[in-house]
Amino acid sequence: MAIKNQFGAKGWTPERINSLKGKTYLITGANSGTGFEASKIFLSKGAKVVMLNRNPKKTTNAITALKQELGNTIDVSFIHMDLAEQASVRKAAEEVLEEVTRIDALICNGAIAQVPKQQITVDGFESQLGVNHYGHFLLQGMLFPLIEKSKGRIVVVGSEGYKMGIKTIQFDDMNWDNNYNPNGVYSQSKLAQIMSVYELQDKLKKAGKIDVKVYACHPGASSTSLIRTSGSLMMRFIWQLMKLSPMVQSAEKGSYPEVMCATETDLDQKGFYGPTGRNYWTGPVGECKLEPHALDKAVAEKLWTLSEKETSFKWAF
Repeated sequence: MAIKNQFGAKGWTPERINSLKGKTYLITGANSGTGFEASKIFLSKGAKVVMLNRNPKKTTNAITALKQELGNTIDVSFIHMDLAEQASVRKAAEEVLEEVTRIDALICNGAIAQVPKQQITVDGFESQLGVNHYGHFLLQGMLFPLIEKSKGRIVVVGSEGYKMGIKTIQFDDMNWDNNYNPNGVYSQSKLAQIMSVYELQDKLKKAGKIDVKVYACHPGASSTSLIRTSGSLMMRFIWQLMKLSPMVQSAEKGSYPEVMCATETDLDQKGFYGPTGRNYWTGPVGECKLEPHALDKAVAEKLWTLSEKETSFKWAF
């Protein structure tokens, strides 16, 4: 059930954005899909974009395509980062802090999904949890001082998949050694990301740090390479069929929620934003209903403590 759209019948669109000249946006997973489309919107409005990607060749091609469309004067750069490796995240964050003077929004967009068989990262994490949650958790923490100094935002791109799994965190087996399944674990990773958004909001409020805003959103069902990159053959086949149907929207429209959360003034942090049509797959962008299990305070606190332990990073509040 959608909440009445505060942006009217057509929902939020980039037409609401004025000039973004002087602003800087960092985006993970920005060389394709919604991350690429979000980059394009920011750059078209005069902002600086720093891409945090794991594939240099794809990134070079993406930047070339952006310059061909928007002109050679756009301010877009690239820092190599693999969310699956904590050392890579740390190195990239240090590079950002050396080279970037302000962060108006860090957009945690990169993800993997539907990994068919259990894979463990170099740090010992189940891969979807390691990339989607732990990688971004560490990145947010390391960049927080600059985000705070910039009075910027953290935007976490979740997924409606957060409500398709066990609806809590499986603390007794975080790597899913005993009951691994691609969709359940993807759901778990996205739930972890979303829960951490609202927990971070609470911690910032308690610490009196009100200059940083933190938002959760989702892209709906968007035509991206996410499933093709990491899903099983069967999932790829099903997804290719779905992409031909009205149930799936363009990657450009899928980018609107994260762009909105990075730029819109007076946006309620307690909301969960994305397409508001049937099943929240497509439709006008606005606020969506968030299921109660995503706001379970006891679970969120336990997850936060565990995340600090696993990433060996203590947030400075």
